[in-house]
Amino acid sequence: MSLTNPYGDLEISDPQALRALAHPVRLAILNRLQRHGPATATQLSAHVGATPSVVSWHARHLASFGLVVDWDGATGKRERWWQAAAKGFRFTMPEDAEGQDAARLLQGEMFARAAEFPQHWLMHEEPHLDGAWRRLADFADTRLVVTADELRRLQEAVEALMAPYVRRDAADRPADARGVRVLRYVLPEHDEQQP
Repeated sequence: MSLTNPYGDLEISDPQALRALAHPVRLAILNRLQRHGPATATQLSAHVGATPSVVSWHARHLASFGLVVDWDGATGKRERWWQAAAKGFRFTMPEDAEGQDAARLLQGEMFARAAEFPQHWLMHEEPHLDGAWRRLADFADTRLVVTADELRRLQEAVEALMAPYVRRDAADRPADARGVRVLRYVLPEHDEQQP
């Protein structure tokens, strides 16, 4: 684990791996495995909108880049079990044009998935929360004026603050803990006029 990756996320730098992940079914497979643990293609198919054979093909494609792996805890060998290689993944914008194109494809898919989540939460999650949890839900759209170095330090501080909760084992979680989705966008603006 490096200082810039306190979550233990899988760091993706290969443009082909970025392209491979820039597919809605593959992102859904990886997300489901990261959130719910090992599963078969048949189990995944109900949650990712594809048939078991299509899910199996996409899972093998993800495995070719090390994003998912065979789960060795399966008791039966009739169907292949998959698990995510890490709890999360991350990538930075590559320097070369091929890598940038691949990263933008993946960013577009990730933005599209993330944009759907708040509406889903509002319709399907929020109505079932008790008052205390409902009041803790938060939304902010804040603009900062910072240097590149200040922004880097701010991102590192936020990740350092969240890391113990991200990395905590299920056995160590308090009984009343529940999953909380934190959507964090850090989007530098192109400003011709400085503020």
